[in-house]
Amino acid sequence: MDAAAGEGADAVYLGLKNFNARMRTANFAYSQFEAALRAMRRMKKKVYVTVNTVFEQREADRMYQLLKYLSSVAPDALIVQDFGVLMMVISEFPQLKIHSSTQMNIASAKGANVLSKNGVSRVVLSRELSLEELRLIRSDTNMELEVFTHGALCVSASGLCLFSSYLGGKSANRGMCTQACRRLYHVIGEGGAESKEGYYFSPADLQLLEHLPELAAAGINAVKIEGRMKSADYVGTVVSAYRLVLDAIAENGDVNGDDEKIRLSIAKGREILRNDFARAKTTFHFCNTGSIDWLNPDQDGGTGINLGLIQATKTEAGERRCLVSARVAIAVGDTIRLHRSNDSMRVSHKVQYAEPSREGTVGGYWLSIPGGFGKGDSVYLIRNKVMSKRYRHIIGGEKSGRQPGHEQAPNPPEIKRIASKRKNGADIFPEGLYVSVSNVNDMYIVQSSRPAKLMLKLTIKNAKQILQGESPLPFKPAETIMVLEPFFPEGNRVSLMQYPHEADRQQAPDNLSGMVRDLIDMGYRYYVINNLGHLSLFYAARKVSPSGVHLIAGPWLYMFNAWALSYIASLGVDGFVSPLENNRQNLERTVSTGNHQFLRSMVFVPVFAWPPLFRIRSDLGSLYNFKAFSGNLEETFSLVCDPEGSLVIPEKPFSITDKIPFLKEAGFRRFIIDLCGTPLKKKDYKDLMQAVRNGTPLPRISRFNWKNGFFSGE
Repeated sequence: MDAAAGEGADAVYLGLKNFNARMRTANFAYSQFEAALRAMRRMKKKVYVTVNTVFEQREADRMYQLLKYLSSVAPDALIVQDFGVLMMVISEFPQLKIHSSTQMNIASAKGANVLSKNGVSRVVLSRELSLEELRLIRSDTNMELEVFTHGALCVSASGLCLFSSYLGGKSANRGMCTQACRRLYHVIGEGGAESKEGYYFSPADLQLLEHLPELAAAGINAVKIEGRMKSADYVGTVVSAYRLVLDAIAENGDVNGDDEKIRLSIAKGREILRNDFARAKTTFHFCNTGSIDWLNPDQDGGTGINLGLIQATKTEAGERRCLVSARVAIAVGDTIRLHRSNDSMRVSHKVQYAEPSREGTVGGYWLSIPGGFGKGDSVYLIRNKVMSKRYRHIIGGEKSGRQPGHEQAPNPPEIKRIASKRKNGADIFPEGLYVSVSNVNDMYIVQSSRPAKLMLKLTIKNAKQILQGESPLPFKPAETIMVLEPFFPEGNRVSLMQYPHEADRQQAPDNLSGMVRDLIDMGYRYYVINNLGHLSLFYAARKVSPSGVHLIAGPWLYMFNAWALSYIASLGVDGFVSPLENNRQNLERTVSTGNHQFLRSMVFVPVFAWPPLFRIRSDLGSLYNFKAFSGNLEETFSLVCDPEGSLVIPEKPFSITDKIPFLKEAGFRRFIIDLCGTPLKKKDYKDLMQAVRNGTPLPRISRFNWKNGFFSGE
């Protein structure tokens, strides 16, 4: 915070001791936070508090207590992901200002406008957007728009990563991400081919310094630098570079970047950023070139200056030391990070001993290192002591006795309205099994079991195949539910990514909005929405015939608590799908508030799925030619690519099909078998349905978080 303010940041965002997306760091104590708030206000700067994780129903009281405390100290805004937090603020603490987190996965003006109607003042947009899309969003919304411009990227679309959670309950949606994207993976060769290894999903760092004039011209209100869990040196370096360019833009008023002073400030800013000790840089999807230059499997996921591999080790004066052939000066007090060659351990270390090597022709330095590392392991310089800059401390030893109280959260207001308004809502969807498939051909395999309804992934390809009507389908429109993908960017996903040039785009497929209208006209009236922006696709149809189109809130809307369910219900949906990360105890708690049997009749429970662990907005098939890979713990995964994007799915599916009888006893009546992911085979489907009928567990499956819930540091 000292470095950010000292170098000219207009605002900082910070986390308290719980409910924020960086739970693996120390965060601010309440007394520090209040002192920071007072000090930053004296400097005419703002403080935003991150409450940007999902909360479980058992934590509703704690969330209520935190929000009540925050309403008493009045930070400049809260950054939130959970719709439950949003609903609690709307209902109980309307004086708090809300910004939607990038984790909320808002990538369109349609999504932003839904939030605007509920009092959200600013949206931090998804990071996977192009400049063209940002311009389109600005033209269709009056919301304040904030974009990330510098720092670490997630390979998965914002807010849609389940990998860390699948590996052990350490959910990115709970601030516990273990950075599965940064790991070393082994490609599984086909037909006995030799295995290769690489950092296949570790993206470079974002840098949009050179594009600040374009962002200003596009009407973006704020640019965000990812600075949490970074050193003060890093924060100060990056903020100073961006401040330099933004000041030049403001002074010269030429947002097109043609002014000589702006060009000089960008060149100077680039020079400053050479010392940020970060990864290689990328503009990600911003320039919409179609190339995937942000992935390099030969570059590991660490930050810092690569000092090379450990050449030799020795123990001297009771200290473990290593020889690296570094070509930069290293001194006592510098900080290095060591990576084992198999990526099984990474450790930061403050150098206690550093001497140039005079042995043979190797050159380099002998450095002190911790135990556990040896020849062939990698070493990075991540902080240089002589470059450290001391900033004036903003807060001193000020103390505050305030902290959250012990109040009990009230019941969400919308739950009562659901019960009173939708007495017959459960009848819209019959009880039983709902089978979800990813393509039209799989519909023919599923028809043998005649599920309550067939669920079909609504891709551009599937929509065009249905609309062209070349052959009769095994399920009628009234028997089919269309499932929309959770990543919903501005414009047409396919045309923007596959056809970056305007001339080519004239021949691109029709956009999703038009296809939805055509599908509704054909009689397809049931849809699963997984993004707030999806609601706009149905406004016109529901206005003409409110009872004619029925919406189910999908698992990617993350309804982990009754408050989130309450908010989504207020949007007019007819059903709710439990999140894939959910556990039985939390599911039952979430829908136990009043009229619980009625609510449970509106809930769809996924009982089988290959969870999409990464959802990537690029066709990685153009970069990688493998289909299967494994991690250090011998888990196996598949990479599924097509022109609309790529998915990483586990070899072991999530399955609780044998728990269906117990779920029925608890009042749940609608269950989803999601077969999207791997190619569907008749025999596999027959065996699966046989196990469901017999209530027997399937072999080689994962329970995901169903039994143990989220991992908790507590």
